[in-house]
Amino acid sequence: MRGWFAALLLIATPVFAAPLPELKLLSEHPVDDMIGGNLSGLASCNGVLWTVSDRDDTLLYSLDTSATVWKAKAQTLQIPPIPDSGLSATLRGMAKASALIRGGDLDFEGVSCDAAGNRYIVSEAYAAVLKVPVEGAPVWLELPRKVIEEAQSAGMLQHFNAIFEGIAVNQAGDQLWLAAERDKRGLLTARLGKDGWACDASCILRVESGNDILPPELGGKPVSKDFADISLYKGKLFTLERAAYRICRRTLATGQLEACWSFAKEALEPNRLYDQKYGLTEALIVDEKGAWVGTDNNFGVRADGEKRPVVWRFAAPEGGWSRKP
Repeated sequence: MRGWFAALLLIATPVFAAPLPELKLLSEHPVDDMIGGNLSGLASCNGVLWTVSDRDDTLLYSLDTSATVWKAKAQTLQIPPIPDSGLSATLRGMAKASALIRGGDLDFEGVSCDAAGNRYIVSEAYAAVLKVPVEGAPVWLELPRKVIEEAQSAGMLQHFNAIFEGIAVNQAGDQLWLAAERDKRGLLTARLGKDGWACDASCILRVESGNDILPPELGGKPVSKDFADISLYKGKLFTLERAAYRICRRTLATGQLEACWSFAKEALEPNRLYDQKYGLTEALIVDEKGAWVGTDNNFGVRADGEKRPVVWRFAAPEGGWSRKP
């Protein structure tokens, strides 16, 4: 009896993990000439960085990274009629109403690309993916309605402004991953086959609920766990977990957590703080030498006076991203 009770106590007692290893900041780059500001995604396509803004419905930006301050060059998109992804009329209506006030009806929240250089942009407002080919007009992908149906049945995509926040596409352009932001958060995937886009047995890789604790600099209060972006690198899915100021490595098959690294120490330096009580990082690229992390500052001014979106370059962890911290 005593042994059983001791085991029960062990199970019930919280386990406090050791502090995560901190990533080293190499450089930071304010971004000029984004018309709507609010950088909300990053992709590296054959050596060129691309970004989107959640306030610019018809623009995709390439980035001139030749100087410390980056310059955004806008490519105008001809947006075709928006498909019905199966997202509820209530959520779509709330997105339209919000756009009247802040702009950004489509609410672009992530961008990725394939080896051919085609770009893929996810619209949070409509839970849809726009393919921007190297040549030719943009088209909306005909994703299966099962993606939305399964996600909502599992408790995801229930709240306005908490839909899809990130996208990753493989090099062949025939599989994509989507990150459901929060309340609940999750990872979903679909494949392109001979009959179009479809899911395997399930569209869902993982569903997670619960809270993270904001750093003391942001008030230390509990907030919903979130995914702010995802990046595909060497057969692993990397998640940007905004509230916890960390980047985590996960398996492609199930989204199972393998390892995490923190960037809180650098991001929360006094001169980099905003008068906004939540995390603001929304864009992620992981590569061999490090990670790019982009900030959507919501037009807020940083403590040092910086008003533009900022992209940070972090060095890869010692031993590389494949190594366990």
